[in-house]
Amino acid sequence: MRSPAPIASVERDGTALVFSGVLDRDAVPALWGRCAAWPNGITQLDLSAVERVDSAGVALLAELAARTGADEVLGEPAGLAELRRAYRLGAALDFAN
Repeated sequence: MRSPAPIASVERDGTALVFSGVLDRDAVPALWGRCAAWPNGITQLDLSAVERVDSAGVALLAELAARTGADEVLGEPAGLAELRRAYRLGAALDFAN
């Protein structure tokens, strides 16, 4: 039997949104609710404590980057590099030129 994924969480630390756990389609609705409370002053998305991310998680992160103006992503959880390539996203999760 597969063990359950670590519960995803997000906290604000100064100008960073710090994520942990697994950012997947099951976690996104709760995370979105928390992130919506912090629209201003975010410059970093810290994924250092994220184990893996799926396409729903990347969609959340890309939308947050666009809405907040965050221009730096810290960490490289499993799945992120592949999804960046697939969706043609740059290092800051914006659309690459």
